[in-house]
Amino acid sequence: MKQKNRQSISKAIMFVMIIVAIPSFAFLHISSEGSEKTKIYLIGDSTVRNQSGEGGPGQWGWGTFLQDFFDSTKVEIHNHAMAGRSTRTFIKEGRWEKVMESLRPGDYVIMQFGHNEGSQPDTTRAGYRGVLRGMGDETKELTWPDGSQETVYTYGWYLMKFIQDAKSKGAHPIVASMIPRNKFQDGSVERANMDFGLWAKEAAKKGGAGFVDLNGIVADQYDKWGQEVVKGLFEKDHTHTNEAGARINAWSVIQGLKSLKDEKLLSLLPAKKPTLYLIGDSTVKNGQGDGAGGLWGWGDYISPFFDREKIKVENHALGGTSSRTFQTYGLWQKVLDKLEPGDYVIMQFGHNDSSPLDDEARARGTIRSAGLEAQHIYNPITKQQETVYSYGQYLRNMILDAKAKGATAIVCSLVPRNSWNDGKVNRASEGYGLWAQEAAENSEAIFIDLNAIIADAYDSKGEAYVRQHYFNTEDHTHTIEEGAKFNAEAVVKGIQLDERNPLNVFLKK
Repeated sequence: MKQKNRQSISKAIMFVMIIVAIPSFAFLHISSEGSEKTKIYLIGDSTVRNQSGEGGPGQWGWGTFLQDFFDSTKVEIHNHAMAGRSTRTFIKEGRWEKVMESLRPGDYVIMQFGHNEGSQPDTTRAGYRGVLRGMGDETKELTWPDGSQETVYTYGWYLMKFIQDAKSKGAHPIVASMIPRNKFQDGSVERANMDFGLWAKEAAKKGGAGFVDLNGIVADQYDKWGQEVVKGLFEKDHTHTNEAGARINAWSVIQGLKSLKDEKLLSLLPAKKPTLYLIGDSTVKNGQGDGAGGLWGWGDYISPFFDREKIKVENHALGGTSSRTFQTYGLWQKVLDKLEPGDYVIMQFGHNDSSPLDDEARARGTIRSAGLEAQHIYNPITKQQETVYSYGQYLRNMILDAKAKGATAIVCSLVPRNSWNDGKVNRASEGYGLWAQEAAENSEAIFIDLNAIIADAYDSKGEAYVRQHYFNTEDHTHTIEEGAKFNAEAVVKGIQLDERNPLNVFLKK
């Protein structure tokens, strides 16, 4: 089961980042004099552009997708990176000379090397692209079989040449440290901050170029997501990402560019307004969200608590769904297609997960746990075989999918029903509330114990008051308007109780 679970996670991550275009992303506008487009030239190795830039089988460079983050009416990306090249061979083969011929004042050059420089420089095939380590002035003289001479320099020297040459043409050089490989040790990804990443930073500082710590930005994300998630971004080897990984790296380049203390760049970087997506069942959004039958979900009333100048709120919950059917019906995929780095997802399921797994009415149930159990069934609704997993596993799938898109996942335990015992409302602390918490904690997602927050309040108000003000007499699950508003306030309280919850900055003061 563990192997199947890992495969499903990897498969999900491989597909969630396939975004054809990102029109609502904050485009990076770099203006140039007149109407001519500003050109951004990329130079580097296969992690920037793999072979022809068409990805090979499951291998893509981040430069292939960088244009998606720019206004194409004002900016052109020219990706001159080439697989297998180092700083040394990129110059030796005349590739840098061709870029120099095209550079004009006001253009930008983003350089990212380091993956191919590690071998000892010599005249063998293995040493053809190696350079001397460090930032110093050391050199090594080579005599090739044809009698030609070559002087090999340090990694820092080659970067300094790129920087100085670009400046001589009036262009703006930006050095990026190399993206990390899929190599973990003691739970943390290996970083380059003691060698090539460090020297890239030193070369940028010495040459007066911009510096993007791409290695650090991506490595921080990898450490948060963990080895299982990251594995899904590398299909073929430990160096080259698939399309999902390449898009994440392209987004990371943009974050690095935003951090540069360049007033011109910063003034042309409009802040992206993130979106908070709500997903769940009818207690989040009842029917069409129009109050039919006098019933409302808390998702219909949470938007006013947020500063709408800073964040958008979209309620994609659907009544009758479980954590399972929200995915199998394709509803989660529709949210994923819209989800962008920096967005947020609040998920609350559980009311419908206790249904049978394979009944002829809805077949929406999940296995009652947060474990790795699975059961093969014949689904009478779809008339197909289906493997059903635990409630916690379905939540984990959505959490990991959201993380792979660079979004923040927030799990809520389900709101309590209007069901009482000896003057106390029945809680879910031993069932779906517990399993929601376990799924969130196991996936390092944020957890709001909404069930407990509301149940505590219900107990203090008393059964008679809750029944009269929050529910109608015919329904023990769905709230009327006053109850939905009360539950929305409880969600906000759950956000405020956790200082780590990033949604706090978007709440109205």
